[in-house]
Amino acid sequence: MYGKLYSSCLYGIDGVLIEVETDLSNGLPMTSIIGLPDSAIREAVERVRAAIKNCGYQYPLQRITINLAPADLRKEGSSFDLAIAIALLATSGQLVLPPEERTLVLGELALDGSIRSVPGMLSMVDLAKRQGFTSVLLPSDNVQEARLIRGIEIYGLRHLMDLAPDLTNSPDHPPNDMSNTMGKTTGTGPITLKNYNHLRSCVPASSPWIKTTSSLSSENYSDVLGQHHVKRALMIAAAGMHNIMLVGPPGTGKTMLIKRLPTILPPLSEEEALEVTKVLSAAGQLKEAPQGLITDRPFRSPHHTISASGLIGGGGIPNPGEVSLAHRGILFLDELPEFQRQVLEVLRQPLEDQTVTISRARAAFTFPAQFMLACSMNPCPCGYLSAQGQDQRCICSPARVAAYRARISGPLLDRIDLQIEVPPPGDWRKSGASPSSADMQSKVIAAHAIQAKRYANHPVRWNSQLSGTFLRKTIHLPPAAELLLDETLTTLQLSMRARDRIMKMAQTIADLDHEGMIQTAHVAEAIQYRQLDLNLF
Repeated sequence: MYGKLYSSCLYGIDGVLIEVETDLSNGLPMTSIIGLPDSAIREAVERVRAAIKNCGYQYPLQRITINLAPADLRKEGSSFDLAIAIALLATSGQLVLPPEERTLVLGELALDGSIRSVPGMLSMVDLAKRQGFTSVLLPSDNVQEARLIRGIEIYGLRHLMDLAPDLTNSPDHPPNDMSNTMGKTTGTGPITLKNYNHLRSCVPASSPWIKTTSSLSSENYSDVLGQHHVKRALMIAAAGMHNIMLVGPPGTGKTMLIKRLPTILPPLSEEEALEVTKVLSAAGQLKEAPQGLITDRPFRSPHHTISASGLIGGGGIPNPGEVSLAHRGILFLDELPEFQRQVLEVLRQPLEDQTVTISRARAAFTFPAQFMLACSMNPCPCGYLSAQGQDQRCICSPARVAAYRARISGPLLDRIDLQIEVPPPGDWRKSGASPSSADMQSKVIAAHAIQAKRYANHPVRWNSQLSGTFLRKTIHLPPAAELLLDETLTTLQLSMRARDRIMKMAQTIADLDHEGMIQTAHVAEAIQYRQLDLNLF
């Protein structure tokens, strides 16, 4: 006897279609799972056996072969349990599935037959829709997440017995009494399911698109006194999604300023929200049933002890790292020189390509990594190199300062557009009114709208994404600005990458000022934000 169902597993952050084939033949009772399963899938035999017996069905006492195809693709996770159980019941004649339904089956089984949620449901349901499936059978805890994908029927299961409501609700079969269930199906013949409509009542419906309130709404730039030039730089970074670094003594507000950066960014569009939610789902970060797509831009702040695999992703079958979890948002590295140098070096490729490619023996995995890098650092190990107070004198030798800054390589530093000094605020009482996050956000949104119109027919969205020939065709400098930029490059011996980044910053500044063309003042302002290149501290 042969049967086949469809299930799925994660491969990176994308779902992969898997055929669950079952074959029952005469021989000594044993169960084999083939098709490069991991240990969690091999252990599914015992979970499925116990769940089937405890739900009143009979586990076939035959030689059972379960094949997960394609056989050359390594598979991991517990999402095949439910598909294996239903395939065994259908193949052994205890359950007849609706013939008109093309269903993807996902879920982990407990020993009593209850269905547990699995990560990555959003990606796997999206795969089912693209592959032409009519419905998805999955754990009830994942239904709210799965319904974020429109255009496909979602059915939720709390328990394996939910498949047979007539059996579980009969007078001689109380739902909580397992004592009379053994052999029930064999005595009455197979259970025929005409459809899965009875499963609709298991879980309430939800709206696929709900705007959520930002968790960072309590933070506001009006709380930060003074530091107007830093706020201006942060607004430029947000308007063009440029990378930024703040350098200054301890206690000047570097971390506080960057942690408020999400409050001036516009919310995610629906397309971006789906991307972000899929990444979080694949990483198992959606701990609770979502009430809609994630609309807040991610803000990730890993500790400086993080490994390279934790930062960019890794594992036998790689999982997304912090750079992918920060996709469409901000990756904040506080005290940048405290990170291991080899860990920081892995950021160079994602900052340029906006993707992460991790190669393994059998396949290469690509994760999205389009994020804004925000970081902070002290000017020296003791932190007071640029402090001006009499009681805050630097005690670091020039050699220590050079070694401290050498932890950040030149190529990585070259990829950080804005390098801003954050001095002590001085007499902050006379600094005037501080702009609020709402005021800054309105200007950022206006600049984003200008860029969206400019790049409507191109694959880029922000000025920071411009490169190569398209950069030269898009950004035109007046002769005076061109001369200023060339003289700066010659004097400071800057790289061509730094030149391109100054041009992109100048375009963002012009967009913030609602100028149609870049002016010399915009280029001059962009140059003065490269303060580490200028050796100003």
